[in-house]
Amino acid sequence: MLGMLKGDQGKYPEAVKFYEKDLEISEKTLSADDPQLAARYNNIGQVYDNMGEYSKALEYYEKSHKIYEISLPPTHPNLASSYNNI
Repeated sequence: MLGMLKGDQGKYPEAVKFYEKDLEISEKTLSADDPQLAARYNNIGQVYDNMGEYSKALEYYEKSHKIYEISLPPTHPNLASSYNNI
């Protein structure tokens, strides 16, 4: 939530910090193929994308996409969005 708010305010470095803390906790509590984990990677990718750091954004988008490919049906909208992000 705080990451999203900071991102909406254009405070991208702060947004990344909040999202990375969320990711750290999520990696400890969720399975490696949980779609919620993919959403966390996607959120960080979006912030880096907004910052113009496209190689970092791509790194997180690809992690998100791999999880979505494993855990979601091929017609799921989140999987389609992940193709768009890459």
